[in-house]
Amino acid sequence: HGAAGREAMKVLVTGADGFVGRHLVRRLVEAGDDVAAGCRPGGPPVEWQVAAPGGPVTVVPLEITERGSVERALEWGPAAVVHLAAIASTREARLDPAGAWVVNAAGTAQLVDAATRRGPGPAGPLVLVVSSGEVYGAGGPSPRVETDPLLPVSPYAASKVGAEAAALEAWRRTGLRVVIARPFPHTGPGQSTAYAVPAFAERLRAAKSSRAATVPTGNLDPVRDLLHVGDVVEAYRLLLHRGVPGEAYNVARGEGVRVGELFRLLAGIIGTGAEPRPDPSLVRSDDIPYLVGDSTKLRRATGWAPAISVEQTLRELVDAQAD
Repeated sequence: HGAAGREAMKVLVTGADGFVGRHLVRRLVEAGDDVAAGCRPGGPPVEWQVAAPGGPVTVVPLEITERGSVERALEWGPAAVVHLAAIASTREARLDPAGAWVVNAAGTAQLVDAATRRGPGPAGPLVLVVSSGEVYGAGGPSPRVETDPLLPVSPYAASKVGAEAAALEAWRRTGLRVVIARPFPHTGPGQSTAYAVPAFAERLRAAKSSRAATVPTGNLDPVRDLLHVGDVVEAYRLLLHRGVPGEAYNVARGEGVRVGELFRLLAGIIGTGAEPRPDPSLVRSDDIPYLVGDSTKLRRATGWAPAISVEQTLRELVDAQAD
């Protein structure tokens, strides 16, 4: 994984104080890159603000929807930007669809506009825009490929299609190097219980300690492609070096697991016989029945492959919650 045989790269990470951002900053520092962490002002301090292994991280205040804030962050002079700052929860986006568009779509437009002013086309930074596998919507029971139509069925996914459109428009018009990543669901240590898998783990741990026989769940039938966040951030790092501007890349395992099976695996790891109990308040109307990605394009371009199994991913999540 080392930095052998290549120059350190100056990388600005937006949303660096989020779940994926924290993992990405650590991975880039490990790889020998020079990292600026774009964080929302006034948030709680993040672990690498105190001490990053192997190198300092420059912390840059960043409010993605404010033009001046974005321009000041880019004054650091990154060669590349990984754009993670977003409303990342489908639930939050459903409660405020317009807000999701402001942050996800307009925020991306703000960033790429500022990046185009750093220099014409290739002279400006490469911008890796992190979208979502949810942009494909509810297609049939086969893995999504990048050429599939984008047919979002949630306000979150729609705002991510808006982000992609804003970024690719800037690439076509100005030559700004834009690469799109479409990650499929991922989890790992530190993910909020606003997401299904950490929420299952938390409820199962509570059931074990209270000896409860059942645990409330939403719909257990959807099939999901699930990755470890460490594999996802490695894909982003590789795309900074090998992604082709104007192209989109699925970041996916390529194997589907039923949500009910994830519940069963977690119950086994935690050591409880608690059974799922359907709770109508937890069922999402916009649940996509089958969401699995084909990452052949990413693998061919970068040599990436997921290194961490679903079972190991769930085990690490449970261990981190127990700590």
